[in-house]
Amino acid sequence: MDYLLTPFHYEYMQKAIAVSAVIGAVCGMLSCFVTLKGWSLMGDALSHAIVPGVALAYLLGLPFALGAFVSGLAAALLMGWVKARTPIREDAVIGMVFTTFFAAGVLLISIFPSNISLKTIVFGNILGIADSDIQQMLIIAAVTMLVIGLKWKDLLLFAFDPHQARAVGLNPTLLNVMLLTLLAATSVAALQTVGACLVVAMLVTPGATAYLLTDRFGKMMALAIAMGTLTAAVGAYLSYFLNGSTGGCIVVLQTACFMLALFFAPKHGIVASRVKGRAKVQQLQALQPRAERTSEPA
Repeated sequence: MDYLLTPFHYEYMQKAIAVSAVIGAVCGMLSCFVTLKGWSLMGDALSHAIVPGVALAYLLGLPFALGAFVSGLAAALLMGWVKARTPIREDAVIGMVFTTFFAAGVLLISIFPSNISLKTIVFGNILGIADSDIQQMLIIAAVTMLVIGLKWKDLLLFAFDPHQARAVGLNPTLLNVMLLTLLAATSVAALQTVGACLVVAMLVTPGATAYLLTDRFGKMMALAIAMGTLTAAVGAYLSYFLNGSTGGCIVVLQTACFMLALFFAPKHGIVASRVKGRAKVQQLQALQPRAERTSEPA
């Protein structure tokens, strides 16, 4: 027992586990809307588009979180602007914009050498997170949860059917910007935990897993939050014993949960689908002789 409790003897591990759990909860909540809206690539784009913002913030002496947030939001708005004014497919627009932003960030870091480590941005460094970064993360998490708590019904309708949302008096453009803003802010918060490369997994996997387990959105959100919180905390805890990447442990655990749901979900799992398919075939085979008997001439 003393061996298992060893990580809790160190303050940096206590911070890492607590911060990871909070980020996992926020990402799990937001992942439900990302899954319903089909914005998995958008999450990937925002997580990479914040790199030039981090570099510029360092050069200008501004907080990293501010620069990253502005950069991510600018990338999201640029994607929407290009998509609205060109016939180019959305996936091509997203791929072009986020790679351009990421390349610009790498270029800035290479031209102006600084304390910024590209490896830290890409892979995260939750074990070395500063108290100021924790405060920024907690503020972002609180604001994100508050906005979703107040507007989740409107965002849900927008995710399912923007035209219906407009018909009932909502503003789809405003809801779109709101969701993109929350995505950008959450990407900034998760940057320290798992890095730019793995943020997209935390923004998609919990919601996708919960989607396989239930057809009710309220239950889906609760499952996604629980999964995000638990896997993030356990992943940070296990990384101490494995001496490995905290972000890697978290994402691998979330992927393992998704695979279990993919195969064993009671309604949408592969096993359940095969059982239902076999039962349907047996019913058809049982009805076939009866149909043949009723069709025979008297």
